[in-house]
Amino acid sequence: MRIFPDHPSDGKIKILPISGFRGIGKFIDVPWRIYTDDPLWVPPLRLERRLHFSRFNPYFKHAQWQGWIAYRNNQPVGRISAQIDELHRQRYGPDTGHFGMLESINDEAVFSELIQVAEDWLVKRGARQISGPFNFSINQECGLLVQGFDTPPVFMMPYSPRWYVNLLEQNGYHPSKDLLAYWLETDFESPSAMQQAIDHKYQHRIQIRTLRRDRFSEEIEIMRNIFNDAWSENWGFVPFTLEEFAELGSSLRWLVPDEFVQIAEMDGEPVAFMAALPNLNEVLPDLNGNLFPLGWLHLVNKLKSNSITTGRVPLMGVRKQFHHTLPGIALAFKIIDAPRKIARTRGIQHVELSWILEDNLPMRTILERIGGKEYKRYRIYEKTLA
Repeated sequence: MRIFPDHPSDGKIKILPISGFRGIGKFIDVPWRIYTDDPLWVPPLRLERRLHFSRFNPYFKHAQWQGWIAYRNNQPVGRISAQIDELHRQRYGPDTGHFGMLESINDEAVFSELIQVAEDWLVKRGARQISGPFNFSINQECGLLVQGFDTPPVFMMPYSPRWYVNLLEQNGYHPSKDLLAYWLETDFESPSAMQQAIDHKYQHRIQIRTLRRDRFSEEIEIMRNIFNDAWSENWGFVPFTLEEFAELGSSLRWLVPDEFVQIAEMDGEPVAFMAALPNLNEVLPDLNGNLFPLGWLHLVNKLKSNSITTGRVPLMGVRKQFHHTLPGIALAFKIIDAPRKIARTRGIQHVELSWILEDNLPMRTILERIGGKEYKRYRIYEKTLA
């Protein structure tokens, strides 16, 4: 991987707020300049980014944000966002705020000025506890890559150069929580003792089924309720609203086969689920951010031909009542084990399970028992302002 050379600090830096359609477009385009020579960066779809920053994003029903672009010699050299999430403040206090969308050339002055403008905006809105990066919330892309720079990111996971860590820490930020990504081969062999014990005790109580597409809205709401309950006591949790989870479901509806969604029922009640998806980042570099005129056709052909060989599990949950119990272990194991043969028939050879809290030892133990390996680590940083 190429490490970008340092950029000299000559030339005045200007940090300008963005607004309007053109401003959003310029904000979206900044990463193309930062990663111009980085072969591991995967360009996002500009249309998807437009929707993410638009008023149609249900996140903005409970949050506000502002973005800025850094310029030197009239050329963009970085960007950042700051956001206030009222749902987060309801759970963690009225003085919280976040930064995100952070991109910068390897330049201390540019990086520091971007951080400062975001902090100033947050402080004016009552924030004293600042954390990030979140793009925009913990339920979306979050964290700074700190380990695993030798492989590209998978779909809907962040990417950042090595130098962001040092520059952020130089600005007074310290680690808050690490988020892990595990890599798993889909032809893993389940430990026979574990499988036999689970089947003996729970084979008549636990049933695994796939998504019922003819009841899609109802299924999405079942998964949202399970997820919000399962994660409710985890670090940094902010609940998915009905609109947010429905929007997520709609955006993935035509990308995810029914069998990539597994719902576990205990005694007839839905209590756990897992959703997987093909890793579109295998295709997106060829599109360079553009679906038109022919990018959409290339994407559809790749999906139909089963030529995508990796996937990701972005969502999984087991209801809180089963945490730290034998039925909970059985549910987690079966929900992971169920789709592996299906994935192989569709050409998926490896999957990333991400992200997982570093202190979620029960889940990490299950993954490692079936051959999963921690291969990337992302970090949330925080800072207290006087």
